[in-house]
Amino acid sequence: MGDSFFKKENNKKKVKKRQDKVQKREDRKVNNNKGKTLEEMIIYVDVNGNFTEIPPHLQKKEDDFSNFDNSIKNSGQKENFDYTGIIKFLSDKGYGFITEDKTQENVFFHSNQLAQTVVKNDKVKFRKEDSLKGFRAVSIKKI
Repeated sequence: MGDSFFKKENNKKKVKKRQDKVQKREDRKVNNNKGKTLEEMIIYVDVNGNFTEIPPHLQKKEDDFSNFDNSIKNSGQKENFDYTGIIKFLSDKGYGFITEDKTQENVFFHSNQLAQTVVKNDKVKFRKEDSLKGFRAVSIKKI
């Protein structure tokens, strides 16, 4: 028995879809302009932390290090410069937290680091030191 009219039409549509799909795939292979190549997408970081297109082995690291050191000396910044804040919490056990003025960040401190006795809401000046659990305040003085 022969196929009905609708079966023939459906088969024609399926064949046409397959041909269109193959044609689209070939067009994508020929006209592939999705973006940049891998070499164009790679970006490097220099000594100062800036993005650059120059690979690390071709960068002049000595010059960058000297420029970086000079910029730190000229700006007068140190890693642990003085911060100011307010004592927001003080425990009987000998620890507390200082809320830093600029960032509103809480910094832990221990009473061993106090130069003078302090109470809650005292304005203090301190230095930050990196510890295992984050920053801690050292060299704490009242203002």
